[in-house]
Amino acid sequence: MNWKLIILIAMLGYGAYQHFSHRPVMHGNGAIASAQPEQSPTSEANLMLNGYNITPLQSFDIEARVLSTEHYSFGRAADLAPVDLVLGWGPMSDEAVLSKIDITQSNRFYYWHVDAFPIPRRDIETNSANMHIIPADSAIEKKLKSVRAGQKIKLNGYLVEAKAQDGWHWRSSLSLTDTGAGACELVYAKVLDVM
Repeated sequence: MNWKLIILIAMLGYGAYQHFSHRPVMHGNGAIASAQPEQSPTSEANLMLNGYNITPLQSFDIEARVLSTEHYSFGRAADLAPVDLVLGWGPMSDEAVLSKIDITQSNRFYYWHVDAFPIPRRDIETNSANMHIIPADSAIEKKLKSVRAGQKIKLNGYLVEAKAQDGWHWRSSLSLTDTGAGACELVYAKVLDVM
């Protein structure tokens, strides 16, 4: 077989995989998750994962629509959180609203753009967030890597701070109303259910 043909087949296969694994899943109209995420104090002990000390800061429960996913394979952050999920709840889980908002992810950030606001700007900011997800085990990691935009998920775990022995650290925001650098949640996922 000709090497150009092999490369072409490989490129077509990769393109098909990207298309079908990242296209949105549609569940019908209307908001699917109206409740705000729940945070509360925790006295959970520190955990060790992949050589990192994980300190639970608050317990965290969320039911939300997945607005976008981004997978990471390189860098020490990827050792902990191989997938970022942009999650929406309340009006940001409503397909009628979401159809008017362009959502992208890059370099651990979440970006959105509108030509005209379907809901007030502050409602977009306070009803969606980029979350760096640390899977508690391999079963959760497998589920996490299969999550697609449009699906509804339930996630239970902790907002955490991760530290390495060389001083590197990564800390979750504890507010769902902040924006910009440092506003993302770093979530240790004990339970992940795809609805």
